[in-house]
Amino acid sequence: MTYAEAERAVDYLSHQGFPVHKVAIVGHDVRLVEQVVGRMDYGRAALQGAAAGALPGALIGWIFGLLDWLDPVVAGLLLALYGLIFGAAIGALLGLFLYALQRGRRGFASVSAMQPSRYEVVAEEDVADEAARLIAGLRGARGHEATT
Repeated sequence: MTYAEAERAVDYLSHQGFPVHKVAIVGHDVRLVEQVVGRMDYGRAALQGAAAGALPGALIGWIFGLLDWLDPVVAGLLLALYGLIFGAAIGALLGLFLYALQRGRRGFASVSAMQPSRYEVVAEEDVADEAARLIAGLRGARGHEATT
């Protein structure tokens, strides 16, 4: 069963008033798929490092700004901005350094994802028979629609 079919089955159960909190969609035969999104160079390494460092820097700056008792809002925003800039700069330098350490062994950027090859809809034992009956009704209704 594909994910769309499993999702459709659970949606059907929900519309029938079935307690869907007792249902799970389980993926089987999981594999790691690494999608290559482009070339990696020093500019891209610096940009990714800056993006990774900017948010933590802003959050740390904002937290320190909240500790200012006189004007915490202005101090928080100003220190968050300084933290964002400082975090982006440190992140960019770290990204460049780590890319240089690889010496061209990984000249591409990629995104990894886990992908199951098939899915199952499972229900808790006390409602499994009712779920099977309802899903069988869904399959029967589909077959009837296809022949009509």
